[in-house]
Formats: sequence, structure tokens, C-alpha cells
Amino acid sequence: MVVVEDVRALGGELERSYQMYVRGRLKFRVGQLVYVAFSLDETVMGFAFPKEERAALVGGNPRKFQMPSESDMRFNWVEADLASLDPTEVRELVVDAWRMVVPKKVSHTYDLIHPNGPG
Repeated sequence: MVVVEDVRALGGELERSYQMYVRGRLKFRVGQLVYVAFSLDETVMGFAFPKEERAALVGGNPRKFQMPSESDMRFNWVEADLASLDPTEVRELVVDAWRMVVPKKVSHTYDLIHPNGPG
């Protein structure tokens, strides 16, 4: 089972990433761009995800993944039940979300350091 501390540790390792609390919710950012955010009770993790792929992700496992709120549909965003994610899966989701908000040269450097992927 994944806990917020797992994501907190990973977020601290990713270049240019920092955490902050906004209205009581833990969020991870690069600059002003949020790439991961938790619900107030920390049971749901929202993360950056391509709009054009989210219907397939949610449709493939609707118990685990949900569409964002109506107001967030305009963003590249999806949500997941944190208890349903395994540590390897959450690591991949967080790193892929981070990739969406950093320059390509930064994510390329990460790939060179981690040739076998984020796991």
C-alpha cells in the first residue's frame, strides 16, 4: 500500500520539484505548475496526465482511476485512489507527471541517471 510519505520522498528526489501546502492540501510543483496533489484526507492523488489518454486510463480501471472534477477537466489531470496503487505504479505515475512539467533536457538527464526507468 502506498502512503503519502512514499510520494513525498520521491518528490524530493526529482529535479526542480518542491512541495507546498495550499488550503491544507499537499501539492508538488515545478515552478508554478502542479504535477501531483492530494485530497485533504490524503486518500486521493491527482496527477498530471495527458487529456487525450485519460479516458482510456479511467475506462481501463475505474475503481482505481477517476476523471478530475468538472472544473479540472480543462487541465491535463486525472485522479487515483491512493490505496489502490502499488509502490512501483505510483512511482511511474509521479515521474511521468513530473516529466510533463519540466523541460525535456531535465527529463532526459533523469533518463540517463535511471536507464531502467523510475522503478
